[in-house]
Amino acid sequence: MEDCIFCKIINKEIPSNIVYEDENVLSFKDINPQAPIHLIVIPKRHMTSVLEADSKTVGDIFEAINKIAKQEKIDKDGFRVITNCGKGAGQTVNHLHFHILAGAKLDEKMC
Repeated sequence: MEDCIFCKIINKEIPSNIVYEDENVLSFKDINPQAPIHLIVIPKRHMTSVLEADSKTVGDIFEAINKIAKQEKIDKDGFRVITNCGKGAGQTVNHLHFHILAGAKLDEKMC
């Protein structure tokens, strides 16, 4: 989708601080972090939300999250994975994405 900011990041039209990339998934640091470590994980194929996700895409994303957690050394202390689906849930970018939050004790109410 040509006006999607995440698609522009995937196509390297907008700079980002990439922490992980493979043929299907890209992860980068959030520009407005909500925790000491706040990463965004996205499929390279555009889909609006989890409602459009297929099992292969979800599998690719969670395999990447596993690798990212180990790479960023957050696998031992713990981390949170969040996705929002739709405007009412707080989704602000209409490209399926997951947030990884870590680096501090996370408030149970913080999502």
